[in-house]
Amino acid sequence: MRIALITKDREGALSIRQANRDAHLAYIAETGVVEMAGPFLDGDGQMCGSLIVLDVADMQAAENWAENDPYAKANLFESVSLQEWKKVIG
Repeated sequence: MRIALITKDREGALSIRQANRDAHLAYIAETGVVEMAGPFLDGDGQMCGSLIVLDVADMQAAENWAENDPYAKANLFESVSLQEWKKVIG
């Protein structure tokens, strides 16, 4: 099942994102469940959130993945949303 993980960073947290980016990318590589991902950008072109499409067994697996993301552990996010998603194009 595909789950869209949509996050919004806390205000002024770009330095937290940058400090934890390598660990976040390593987590993506080691878990092997991310189908596609990338940051949202603000008006200045700075990273301010994320869209990650997970290919996992169920919602619980997606929740576990999201909770163990180094970004989440660093308290980067103001909000986190998980939504089942159906791929139609691409």
